[in-house]
Amino acid sequence: MFQRILEEKFWSLWKKYPVISLTGPRQSGKTTLLRMLNLNLPYVSLEDPDDRQIAIEDPRGFLSNYPEGAIFDEVQRAPHLFSYIQTLVDEGKVKFVLSGSQNFQLMESISQSLAGRTAILRLLPLSMTEIPEKLSLHSRLFSGAYPAIYDRQIPAVDFYPSYISTYVERDVRQIQNIENLHLFHRFLQLCAGRIGQPLNYASLANDTGISPNSAKQWLSILEAGYIIHFLQPYYKNFNKRITKSPKLYFYDTGVLSSLLGIESPEQLSSHYLIGNIFENFVVNEFLKFRAHRGMRSNLYFWQDKQKKEVDLLVDFSDKIHAVGIKAGATKSSSYFSNLKFWQKVSDTGAEYVHVV
Repeated sequence: MFQRILEEKFWSLWKKYPVISLTGPRQSGKTTLLRMLNLNLPYVSLEDPDDRQIAIEDPRGFLSNYPEGAIFDEVQRAPHLFSYIQTLVDEGKVKFVLSGSQNFQLMESISQSLAGRTAILRLLPLSMTEIPEKLSLHSRLFSGAYPAIYDRQIPAVDFYPSYISTYVERDVRQIQNIENLHLFHRFLQLCAGRIGQPLNYASLANDTGISPNSAKQWLSILEAGYIIHFLQPYYKNFNKRITKSPKLYFYDTGVLSSLLGIESPEQLSSHYLIGNIFENFVVNEFLKFRAHRGMRSNLYFWQDKQKKEVDLLVDFSDKIHAVGIKAGATKSSSYFSNLKFWQKVSDTGAEYVHVV
């Protein structure tokens, strides 16, 4: 069991909202967290086909079994429930927790029926401060941050291939009927090879053997399932010579390492993408810091047409912090050149992240 940072934010919002919506990747610890909170509400997983059938066919009768509220997991599997939950919430003192691992489906149902009635939280895999084990950098990148790796002692080399296979074979088909799952898996591997790079849809589509529109649809599927996320470019107050394509990252470096065929931490030290993998890790830690405190992401990157780049910009509205990310153990003056250029063109502060 892990003490999750999100717990504090959950309790503060639980006092103010009749519904809490908790979303995040499969196996990120949502169910464990909800059980640890001891909310004194019945727990129902709508992955169970019997419960799901009743919820879909007779939502009013289904909800009548929970007069004081309930925790509904994978609730996006029964989207008609949301309208009936709205009615119950508006009528009286009833509490619900709605949990799900398909972000777009869940958010669409919330926006249609529960806007203003629910607080929305995201639980991502463990942050570095939530993992008690002291690991080397390469071991941390390879092991990733899913709780099962640590509390159930499942080796990463066993956990992630199964996790990816389950995701591709089950979750993908829930969102879209993709006939060639082998091709989709190949697409996923090609995405892994493009982390930390501005996204080129045409190139990705061409290398996979699909159309650019299909590539965009498949990326949306991966984003909806919390496999990948995008870092948007920062181009406020700059001219058109700035890159405006987002960068692609994975929510977990363990998933990423598995897709890249990495089978041990030792292989990372000489891997051609070690710098990109480390960058992915750092970006994720910034992302988790905000998400696990109930805050939206404020992260961007910046790159101009001459390839001068700042890996990460943290926008605090009144000030922007620029962060350079390098995996090398030896500092070099060249590491700071882009940050110095950014300071000149933006008149803002800069930080440098360096991990040995």
